[in-house]
Amino acid sequence: MLALQQLGERLTRLSPEILRRMPLNNELQAALEEAKRIRSHGALRRHYRRLGKLLRHAEMDAIQRVLDEVDNKHSGEVNRFHALERWRERLIEGDSQVFGSFFAEYPGADRQRLRQLIQAARKEREAEKPPLAYRKLFKCLREIAGL
Repeated sequence: MLALQQLGERLTRLSPEILRRMPLNNELQAALEEAKRIRSHGALRRHYRRLGKLLRHAEMDAIQRVLDEVDNKHSGEVNRFHALERWRERLIEGDSQVFGSFFAEYPGADRQRLRQLIQAARKEREAEKPPLAYRKLFKCLREIAGL
């Protein structure tokens, strides 16, 4: 029962787009909308218990599939973000081979702009200046990767 209450609490924090993908009955949808209007802590606790009761009759497999998709999407985005951070470090510390490897993976990137940002980031690091170009380089890498 506690797990269903916690699931109900999690559902109240999801966006309407994600909730639309779940097979929720009308009563459960109304209860989730009502939870957004409740401000009292005690009333919210009671409402989560009510959501837990309503979730007993819901299609838990389908709801869990949607939640797993949401969780996996987030972890995939985090992994891509970390990969770009590694590219940034390798490009700043690397040589022309690293540069070539990057363009093999992202052939549509602007070589000249990327070289300028890498040079500026190297100079910043050597001069121990604030990482302005370092951040610009990462922003450029995100644009190239489509993030």
